[in-house]
Amino acid sequence: QVQLVESGGGLVQAGGPLRLSCAASGLTFGSTVMGWFRQAPGKEREVVARIWSSGSTYYRDSVKDRFTIFRDNAKNTVYLQMNSLKPEDTAVYYCNAVVLEHYWGQGTQVTVSS
Repeated sequence: QVQLVESGGGLVQAGGPLRLSCAASGLTFGSTVMGWFRQAPGKEREVVARIWSSGSTYYRDSVKDRFTIFRDNAKNTVYLQMNSLKPEDTAVYYCNAVVLEHYWGQGTQVTVSS
């Protein structure tokens, strides 16, 4: 029943911005922990950011001060604003929702040229 649909990925030059969106359905969005993960070729999936219903956030060190996670509960959507992108940010970005289990979207590809 839970469905997560990412959008906003694409090709961007190093230093540029990109905003990812995740539309969620089949859950009580306002009370759900949401997050963004990413996976680069040959690497393990890693957490990028999380946001709790309280508004508290978490970012991995490599994206702090560059990325911002925020949510619009009225639209059941969570966003990831990415600024000052680096080639090492290239990955498939996945939306995540924690209910009884983790649910995942299909992913949206972000490619940063150099």
